[in-house]
Amino acid sequence: MALTRFFRGRDSPPPPLANVEPDDTTDVVGEDAPDDAEPEVDTDIERGWRHRAEALLPTGASTGSKRADALYGRGGDGPTHFVSARGAYLVTVDGARLLDCTMALGAVSLGYAEPRVTRAVVDAASEGNVSALSSWREVELAERLCAMIPCAERAQLLKTGAEATTAAVRLARAYTGRTGVIACGYFGWHDWSSSSPGVPAVVQGEVTTVAFDDITALEAAVAASSASLAAIVIEPVVERAPSIEWLRRARELCDASGAALIFDEVKTGLRVAPGGYQELSGVTPDLASFGKALANGYPLAAVVGRAPLMEQARQSWISSTLASESTALAAALAVLDWHDEADICATLGETGREMRDAVDRAITASGTPGVHTEGIDAMWLLRWNDAAAERRFLHEAVQAGVLFKRGAYNFAAVAHDEEALRAIEAAASAAFVAMREET
Repeated sequence: MALTRFFRGRDSPPPPLANVEPDDTTDVVGEDAPDDAEPEVDTDIERGWRHRAEALLPTGASTGSKRADALYGRGGDGPTHFVSARGAYLVTVDGARLLDCTMALGAVSLGYAEPRVTRAVVDAASEGNVSALSSWREVELAERLCAMIPCAERAQLLKTGAEATTAAVRLARAYTGRTGVIACGYFGWHDWSSSSPGVPAVVQGEVTTVAFDDITALEAAVAASSASLAAIVIEPVVERAPSIEWLRRARELCDASGAALIFDEVKTGLRVAPGGYQELSGVTPDLASFGKALANGYPLAAVVGRAPLMEQARQSWISSTLASESTALAAALAVLDWHDEADICATLGETGREMRDAVDRAITASGTPGVHTEGIDAMWLLRWNDAAAERRFLHEAVQAGVLFKRGAYNFAAVAHDEEALRAIEAAASAAFVAMREET
């Protein structure tokens, strides 16, 4: 379908969907991008939208990883705005149809506009998204999360993974009566975990950062702050899997010091295993945060954990007006139905391995130096020795129809089928050939 459906004039925004019945998801799931259609392309549209964004949004995008320089590297170029997404594909504002290997920074594990999830969302929206009372779906989702996640005896819902991890830190501090935190990983933009300008030095001073999978560094940090330590906060996967010994030692150190062990499972939850990396490793934290794949792209997160720590929420105010709005809850319940009926996480691992294999074959066939794939299969990355070469590859891959992630991570999705895998190998091969011809 021509993009005139979305643009009545070059500078006009897409019109909203209208008159969508609860059982009618045809328009919602992406009729605009049928698999056999060649979209109309007008690169002036993309430039126009980017200029408008940069004029009003301080960084050009409200999500930092969707800035042009974050997507393509400093000085790199490529599309930054989309009009529709379906399955593993998105359509940009300039009409290009791209296979997406980033899957909304890992927020989507099934596929964009997955019909079953979309139908559940439309049904929930048609009933009224929010009211003065809590949704029944909140209770059902909390029950299912507590049944699925090893550490979960209680659950509280929020909107973002960063919120959920911040809530976990608050609960740990309230429970222990201490303030110190040892952290390893990326936890979002909130003050407790950031050293950015605008964060008071006294807040930054409460957090000690340690290297990933380094037992000696972890032991030293605990020894230096044991009396004031409220929590050790770990992202279980940071570009690679950890040693089980490191996770076990973190558990032992928390038990010995009286601190809480927190796993940030925002990326790993419902991806490496339904219950996150704690399910795989057998190391159970006291608290954990989940998000991203929890609702297949709808805004929802959860902090879960042992009852004594979670009950601190009664005194330490953790609340959000829209935490229990119905559409995201409906999406999450539909996602959990998928996981109940099939081994989605095994599929993600297998698909991710095939994605990596496709790129590895292209690297080998082209003889391209200074690049390789690494990470765990369900969330992997291309590691480059040269930033300029990475920028060139990302640009050429987009020209060949595939959006790869700069840095971590490329995320596998159920929607990455055999056709998608062939497209990944073809685009990577074309990009490497173009790079070689340019040198």
